[in-house]
Amino acid sequence: MAITLSTSDQAIPGAPLAGRLSTPQVWGIVLLAPYALVFLAFVIYPVGYGLWLARHPSSYVALYNDPIFARAAINTLVFLVIGINFKMLVALFLSGFFIQERSWIRWLSVLFILPWAVPSIPTILSVRFMFNPEWGMVNHLIFKFTGEDGPNWLNDPTVALTMAIMMHIWKSLPFWTLILMTGRLAIPGDLFEAADVDGATWWQKFRYITWPSVRTLYLTCTLLSMIWTLGDFNSVYLLTGGGPADLTHVLSTLGIRYLRLDQLSLAMASIVCALPFVLPLMYFMMKRLSR
Repeated sequence: MAITLSTSDQAIPGAPLAGRLSTPQVWGIVLLAPYALVFLAFVIYPVGYGLWLARHPSSYVALYNDPIFARAAINTLVFLVIGINFKMLVALFLSGFFIQERSWIRWLSVLFILPWAVPSIPTILSVRFMFNPEWGMVNHLIFKFTGEDGPNWLNDPTVALTMAIMMHIWKSLPFWTLILMTGRLAIPGDLFEAADVDGATWWQKFRYITWPSVRTLYLTCTLLSMIWTLGDFNSVYLLTGGGPADLTHVLSTLGIRYLRLDQLSLAMASIVCALPFVLPLMYFMMKRLSR
């Protein structure tokens, strides 16, 4: 009995890969290849090389014995706990202010977005020049109205770190306000109309309508903001340079200090030490997003 095999039932061994891929798939691989090479050359290789340099335990022992590292770790925690929470709370309440349908609020929102829209380097440097103790505009106004010289603002570690935190908040606050505004605008207006009929106060409407609706978005933005803030180099380095006496460094700027001192292994070790801050945040953010 003869058995006839159709063409679809016959395997084609040894068929080239290009013959098994459609034309869009081939072009997709061709177009993605340069990005993959750039990723390998400028992300995978530097990170792998840094981890290889930081493989010696002696680097971490020297880093642990350096008092500047301990101060930078504390500054990083202060930056995260105070700066992030204050920024997100202000963004949450400002998002309720800017969604009001008034023309003057719309024009004000344009000015509010400007700090986030302009480049960070000239913005931060301009603030640093304003607080210069000799010829800065702030001390000039103090001398004009009081007849006394103003203080050296960035010479106090507490004041300098506080100004760096405020600079970070001022720079990134508009972005998170816009994100939370989109969350508020997605809430049905019928809920607020029903609450007005029932005589609910603004706090009751926020507690029982607004917050349950934007809570997931708020917590996700907070986690994402923490991850980005750990890599915020500009706010501290451009404003204080880590000074005075290297007392305002955070983990994102500490590596530059060691590079300037030609201590490459310590620079890489300080970056690796930031992973315990980043990995838990990424885990909780991905876990929350998966829900």
